Amino acid sequence: MKRIFKDYQEYAEYFLRLIEIERKEEMKTQMMEIRALSGKKRERLGRAILNLRGRNAGRGLGGTYLIKFYRKSMPETEITVGDVVLLSQKTVSPRNPQGTVYEKGKNYILVSFSTRPPPFLYGRGIRMDLYVSDVTFQRMKEAVNILKDRIDLHPLLLGKKMPKIQKIPEMRVESNLNSSQREAVIRTLGAEEIFLIHGPPGTGKTTTLVESIVQHVKREMRVLATADSNVAVDNLVEKLAGRVKVVRVGNPARVTKTLREHTLDYLVQSLPEYKAAQKLWDKIDSLLGERDKYTRPTQQWRRGLGDDEIAYLARAGKSLRGIPVTMMRSMARWLEMQREIDDLFQKAKNYEKRAMERILKDADVICTTNSTAGSDILASLTFPVVFIDEATQSTEVSSLIPIVRTRKIIMAGDHKQLPPTVMSHKAKSLQYTLFERMLDVYGPKIRHVLTTQYRMNQEIMNFPNIEFYGGILKADESVKNITLHDLKLKFEEINAEMYKLLRPDKPVIFIDTQSKFREEQRRGSTSYMNRGEANLIAKIAKELLRIGLNISNLGIITPYDDQVDLLRSMLPQVEVKSVDGFQGREKEVIIISFVRSNSQGDTGFLSDARRLNVSLTRAKRKLVMVGDSSTLKNERHFQDLLNFLQERRNVLILGRDVDINVQP
Repeated sequence: MKRIFKDYQEYAEYFLRLIEIERKEEMKTQMMEIRALSGKKRERLGRAILNLRGRNAGRGLGGTYLIKFYRKSMPETEITVGDVVLLSQKTVSPRNPQGTVYEKGKNYILVSFSTRPPPFLYGRGIRMDLYVSDVTFQRMKEAVNILKDRIDLHPLLLGKKMPKIQKIPEMRVESNLNSSQREAVIRTLGAEEIFLIHGPPGTGKTTTLVESIVQHVKREMRVLATADSNVAVDNLVEKLAGRVKVVRVGNPARVTKTLREHTLDYLVQSLPEYKAAQKLWDKIDSLLGERDKYTRPTQQWRRGLGDDEIAYLARAGKSLRGIPVTMMRSMARWLEMQREIDDLFQKAKNYEKRAMERILKDADVICTTNSTAGSDILASLTFPVVFIDEATQSTEVSSLIPIVRTRKIIMAGDHKQLPPTVMSHKAKSLQYTLFERMLDVYGPKIRHVLTTQYRMNQEIMNFPNIEFYGGILKADESVKNITLHDLKLKFEEINAEMYKLLRPDKPVIFIDTQSKFREEQRRGSTSYMNRGEANLIAKIAKELLRIGLNISNLGIITPYDDQVDLLRSMLPQVEVKSVDGFQGREKEVIIISFVRSNSQGDTGFLSDARRLNVSLTRAKRKLVMVGDSSTLKNERHFQDLLNFLQERRNVLILGRDVDINVQP
């Protein structure tokens, strides 16, 4: 698919329409789910947290109000830094207070509010629901509109100008890059408008991107580095720290000392302007408490009177339109104090702005999410070059938010892995990312593929390499032959049948259930589960842990939420996630439950090849797959996988090749 736009107007209309469709769908879906599911079900799905207690946590940058919500044992949750959340005590509705997750700890979530929160949030029994942020959609729209005046970017984005890449001299690199990574960095330096770093699983995509950032800084270029997720931004900051002056704008998902010391929030605290602002915020808080002792001049009490008229009548001690003198004076005092508060508020904002500008002006690299790149904090800044990591997980309009601040774009990603999440079927074309579109339009001239992978045993790598990457990947010597033997597990304690599944000299095993365990659906659910597969996987996982595998080295992947729930109930301490939840992750051992088993041969969304690719490339030393070949083989990539594994004798048929007693 190659999409070239006729002109900017067609481009803008196309994306503005899709943004609005997706915005409405996300808000509708969230509220429908909140209303349809119990709080406990939403909590199990990771999209709500119940029974929280709120406590005042002071002020954040910009005078925002901070509340720490906590409880003794926090559930596993999708709610993370930067998310918009709804807070309630009884009924959940869009009219409830909304805040933004500011910080996340083991047993607490810190939330910021732009306006003074209602008193009930400082009590017990608070419910927090993941919600949709309209801010991000508005920033996408704003970026599309800003782009109208960036006529220098139009030819590139509309597919009408072949990007130029100059040859540059050999560079001096401080880090240990392989030849493929070095070549990628050199080509990014020579690119004048755009360049793509294509990083298959485990090839050091972010390491390469970071080296390119450092090399651009050495050439006196100020850099904006972004990604769609907070976690990816944190990775960039950690790798850049100590090599360049890096500032993290926005709040990190991982609260570590390294990250915190590079955040804008932390760095401004030592500046006199910030300290002056804090004194003003304290004074504002005091005045707000004092102001609320007087009568707010609502329309009910004003009765058509303006602010100046109220002040005059109060000074004169006059009553008018049935308003008593005491009420007139109370309203006048409220207005007087509000003017003082407004004045102090503006002064505090100006102090903070000057403090932030000092820090940002001194930075070599500013790191933030795509969305935050459109915030007021960065509104006046432009950059010679913008780097976007995880670019194949960012919609084109999300990528535009940082892009409108630059004249040169470097993107890193892998379009063979999962695309951006898009809720609306009508907006699915948003999954076609700018990275992929530019590659389709301009071809491999603007791309370099990294070819050495440092994650997995070569036998785990082999099928994805052939099926998705044309066989170009090579396993580095450091990982080529790694196995479970290296972890010193007690294999001598395993019985013969279980050993067939876990033997370390077979890094890849597919357990074919041969339709013995059928899929099922819970009433009212659109998801699927498979009890037999779950029971078998639980046995395997418990055996691995019994013989010494560290629980942090084990991960279980399954495509369906209901199967995630079932496996978590059986293995509460083991990390069980959907495919999407494991993108960018790795474990020593991965067990996959494919779930689907039916007489129709229906594989559902397992037919997405990118989802299969991600699943197969998370394991380092051992990959165990459990599924029904008679159902899975109806999808081409699964048929290729089964043929590949059968040729290498990596398939064990349950009940014939291996006898494990499992309840269906």
